[in-house]
Parts: sequence; structure tokens; C-alpha cells
Amino acid sequence: MATVLIVDDSPVDRRLAQGLLEKNPHFSFLYAADGAEALQQIKAAPPDLVLTDMQMPVMGGLELVRSVRESFPLVPVILMTAQGSEEIAVQALALGAASYVPKARMPRELLSTVEMVLATARAERHHARLLSCVTRNEWAFVLDNDPSLVPAAVDHVQQHITRLGLFDETDRIRIGIALEEALLNALYHGNLELSNELRESDAAAYYAQADQRRREEPYGSRTTHFEATLGGGEAVFVVRDGGAGFDPGIVPDPTDAANLERLAGRGLLLIRTFMDEVRHNARGNEITMIKRCGRPP
Repeated sequence: MATVLIVDDSPVDRRLAQGLLEKNPHFSFLYAADGAEALQQIKAAPPDLVLTDMQMPVMGGLELVRSVRESFPLVPVILMTAQGSEEIAVQALALGAASYVPKARMPRELLSTVEMVLATARAERHHARLLSCVTRNEWAFVLDNDPSLVPAAVDHVQQHITRLGLFDETDRIRIGIALEEALLNALYHGNLELSNELRESDAAAYYAQADQRRREEPYGSRTTHFEATLGGGEAVFVVRDGGAGFDPGIVPDPTDAANLERLAGRGLLLIRTFMDEVRHNARGNEITMIKRCGRPP
């Protein structure tokens, strides 16, 4: 049984919508005269779907869509649009409404639209429940030397950190910064073997040389291996480049006041600050970063 909340300030129009949907015996119905009353009912017991008029007193359909989207993202909203409200309907769709049905076509289209949206929403809810059952995520990426892949890979990991509820928003952002630093270091300093000294003296020349080396061997064919494991109360990240490696011990100490404004070592400073454990392999072309839940950086 699916519950449909019908929101309209006209009792006649509410009854009309119910009559069209009653052809499906698996629907039950709730009613509200405006958006404010609808929100009270949704907070008390979220329905499976909201079917709303656009023009209503107190709170109209546009504001209702915005509020439902923010507070109840798994509850779809379908608009009933009258002639002349097309512009508002477009705004509501942009804000997150699932679909709309012009009132003039409701006898032909309302039932099928509601059934289609409910089927899609049901699948999305099952998917959300499935994600809540996930206790461990693992990925292994092999990235070429395109820097635009770095923020995409970091965003992918951050989204799953949020879904697993491993860290708060501050730690999620700090983890993202550390990962971006590690991946960019692997790309520019590992694979392309560019120096921070050049970037400090002439940034334009630094990135021009990066573009050139991406098309040259042995640099161009090198890749960055990025592994991420989330679960068990921690996040473990491994970044390995295809370069010759380096000795982390020779990087200038960025916490030294004399070096704070230098680019060299800044990435490692952020990584070591934001992660709980950081280690390098003997070759110096692989870094392992661990962040544990509930521990200060």
C-alpha cells in the first residue's frame, strides 16, 4: 500500500485527484489544504508521494517542493499545474519536483504518472537502504596524467565517506585536501618529475613543462595508482606514482618558520596534519595515509 498526500486548497480538486487515483486499489490518501499543513503531516508520518497544487495560501507548491527536497529527499513531489503557472512549474522542477501533470490532462495522465514516479522512488529507497547496510568500500583507480581526474576521484571518495557516516564534515573536507595534495604530488612530482623550485620561481613555465611532459616519454605513459578502503572505523588511502621516487627526509621542514611560505613540503605538511598515520615505501614513490574515526588529527 502506498500513501499519497494530496495538497490543494480546493476540496473539490482534492476529491477529483483522489477519484482518479482510486483506480489503483493499492493507494491510500491523506489531505492538506496548503503547504504548511502538508509539511506538518509529512513530519508526523512521511507519505510515499506528495501530489500538490501550485497556487495555495500560507505556503504554495513551490515552497513546499523546496522544503520537502531539503528535509525529506526520498519523498517525491508531483505538481498539478493549471494554465498560466508554467513558469512556476519549471522553477519547481529545478528545485527537485519529480514530475508534473497539467490539470487539463489529469484524467488521462495522473494515474500513470503517479505510478511511474512511485516505482522509481521505491527503487531509490531500496538503494538507500542497501547503502546503509554497506560496512566496507574499496576502490582501486589507475589515473593517467590528466589533473582533472584528481578532484573527480577525491569527490567520489568523499561522497562515500558521507554515505557511510565515517567522519564529520570538517574531517571529510580535510581528508579531501590531503588526498588532492597526495594525488597532485604523484602526478607532477612523481610521474612528470617537475620541481617545486620551478613552480616557486615561474608558475607559468612549470605548468607549460607539465603539458609538454604529458606528451613525452618516459613521463607520458606513467600512471598513478590510487587505492581507497573505507570501513572498520577508519579510512586507508594508498597513492603510488610511476616515477623514480624521492627521500621524504630531504624535504624542507614546512613547520620551520623559514620555510612556511615555501611550496616545497606544503603538501606533506597538510597530509601529516590531517591524517592520523602517514608512511612512505622504501622507494619513496608510494604514500599510505590512514584516518581513524573519533581521533583528533
